[in-house]
Amino acid sequence: MRVKVLSRNPDDYVRETKLDLQRVPRNYDPALHPFEVPREYIRALNATKLERVFAKPFLGSLDGHRDGVNCMAKHPKSLSTVLSGACDGEVKIWNLTKRQCIRTIQAHEGFVRGICARYCGTSFFTVGDDKTVKQWKMESPEYGEEEPIHTILGKTVYTGIDHHWKEAVFATCGQQVDIWDEQRTSPMCSLTWGFDSISSVKFNPIETYLLGSCASDRNIVLYDMRKSTPLKKVILNMRTNTLCWNPMEAFIFTAANEDYNLYTFDMRFLESPAMVHMDHVSAVLDVDYSPTGKEFVSASFDKSIRIFPVDKGRSREVYHTKRMQHVITVKWTSDNKYILCGSDEMNIRLWKANASEKLGVLAPREKAAMNYNQKLKEKFQYHPKIRRIAQHRHLPKSIYCQIKEQRIMREARRRKELNRRKHSKPGSVPLVSEKKKHIVAVVK
Repeated sequence: MRVKVLSRNPDDYVRETKLDLQRVPRNYDPALHPFEVPREYIRALNATKLERVFAKPFLGSLDGHRDGVNCMAKHPKSLSTVLSGACDGEVKIWNLTKRQCIRTIQAHEGFVRGICARYCGTSFFTVGDDKTVKQWKMESPEYGEEEPIHTILGKTVYTGIDHHWKEAVFATCGQQVDIWDEQRTSPMCSLTWGFDSISSVKFNPIETYLLGSCASDRNIVLYDMRKSTPLKKVILNMRTNTLCWNPMEAFIFTAANEDYNLYTFDMRFLESPAMVHMDHVSAVLDVDYSPTGKEFVSASFDKSIRIFPVDKGRSREVYHTKRMQHVITVKWTSDNKYILCGSDEMNIRLWKANASEKLGVLAPREKAAMNYNQKLKEKFQYHPKIRRIAQHRHLPKSIYCQIKEQRIMREARRRKELNRRKHSKPGSVPLVSEKKKHIVAVVK
């Protein structure tokens, strides 16, 4: 004879202390929850609305410069330290935690054109309009005036500088790309291809011997330090202002162009960009990757900064303020949480990378609720109502009107091309994809 006995384990339903939450038994059988999806949809809608309500990305501004901020650099070892160079030759070192300037140096006469920190964080380099490269200690002197450790007097104006990620080597650009050893006063080697001035040079963070540079004759040139000749170059329709390498994928870099677009290239296949990023309505002046390599931030002459996912052509976020003028330089901090931008009106602004993120310590329940809401938003992201709320952004009137105008112009060009194809001999007007329209040639 069988006897059925009810067996309950008190650990499943009894609280350990009075402060614990009551345990609720749940049956996840879908037959018992017929309205699960509509309920989740309402939760996703509410989560999306709340995300827009709490989207307050601006954290503060760092005041102190007496001229426009022209360049910035991150400290490789310290998250709270940022360096900035202005158009009056002044360099400032900032403490982001206190939001204060901790040191000011009159580094150059005229513009500070470039600034970069040494890979170990003990010193930094600056270049300026006075044809000099100067190396400074990161720590302020205990007494006396600020003096550079080394000064190199060049023959031409230097327009950019970047330091090797692992060795005591740095590169400058101007009339040509020069590779320098820190112990020598003359370059180890000079790389040139063409006769125009070069505006920016960047070392690859993974394949550390590779460099990329942007020239004013619309070229993006790639070099290998181990060879004394350039590797290859790609010529675009308009001039590229600067480029930035992806810190996670060795071959990927993004170029900021004068034609309002950004182009993400794979250096092995320069014939067409991997992605064209469109949204700005004026020239893009600077670009910087997030440490994860999944997103990048761009600064533009249209007085706004935008955050783009690497694999999407449209920006996910746009930041602007009434006071912010043309944004010259932008940096994404190494902890992936904040964005810094320097602009014409002498301010450095600090933004959240995720506009609605709550700063500070999160309770476990808060964290669980946040993760749950994030998954709901991802699940229902393509529903029209949720998509409209998530994508809507208020824009300044100038940007809004320019976007409208450019949409009309783009539509007119498309219509003209269709009419030409319709009234021409079949095959005489070929279809050219958006990616290939902007590439003139690739030279190896």
